[in-house]
Amino acid sequence: MPAARPRVLYVTDLAYPARGRRYCDEDIFLTSRLRAHFDLALCHPLDAAALMGGFDAVVVRNSGPVLAYQEEYDAFRARALARGTRVYNPLTGRADMAGKRYLLDLTAAGFPVIPTVDRPQDLPRLPEAERYVVKPKLGADSIGLRFVPAEGLDDLIDGSVLVQPCVDFAYEVSFYFVDHAFQYALYAPDPEQRWRLEPYEPTAEDLHFARRFIDWNVLGHGIQRVDACRAPDGALLLVELEDLNPYLSLDALPEETRDEFVTAMTQSLHRFLGAEPGPA
Repeated sequence: MPAARPRVLYVTDLAYPARGRRYCDEDIFLTSRLRAHFDLALCHPLDAAALMGGFDAVVVRNSGPVLAYQEEYDAFRARALARGTRVYNPLTGRADMAGKRYLLDLTAAGFPVIPTVDRPQDLPRLPEAERYVVKPKLGADSIGLRFVPAEGLDDLIDGSVLVQPCVDFAYEVSFYFVDHAFQYALYAPDPEQRWRLEPYEPTAEDLHFARRFIDWNVLGHGIQRVDACRAPDGALLLVELEDLNPYLSLDALPEETRDEFVTAMTQSLHRFLGAEPGPA
């Protein structure tokens, strides 16, 4: 008798209305390939907590911002941790998975990140700018993001938001990793069309930059996306580290690179299923 194949519950919101992107196409493609290796079922994020008991692992992919269903997500997370359910990405992420506070921590630690503060008394620590970005600490997908002149900041800083200078960057670039292995990079040559992405060939210095954040996050398994911008002085600055359900923009890749990513993800899932469960 052949060994039973791993059972994977793949969490996605196929109807999520992403701006400039079709999340559903990416997950239809990925699941069509992963079915060759796993017994796979798709479910909406609101159904994951009730269904996950019948599977060996839960893969959270394009499930949309959890702000739209925060109570249900918190219940899913609590149940998964209590039962020792394997969730991919693991629920120990220190970046977007836990909110945006990590941007404060990275700023304080001297990492190359857009300078970030959350208290009025810390505003002088930011570089002077004509405009500032104000974003919720629990924000996602640009929800609640505002551009504000300096004189309008004081009334907005209430402990729930982060403030950053508005950087006049040349372009945005994203680095994609599976486990700790770099897979590919994409960039938006036109800052006004941030989702019109093209393949980007990173330098050794670029990869060193990105790996600093992957190493900081200490996730042994999973998919992460390091989003950065090219500052006026030529340096890269972190915009965000997405470690919950990063969109992968697989449609922007050459077929060979896309196939290599699927192989890397498949191997990662097999390693993850063979690892010891994380602590509850």
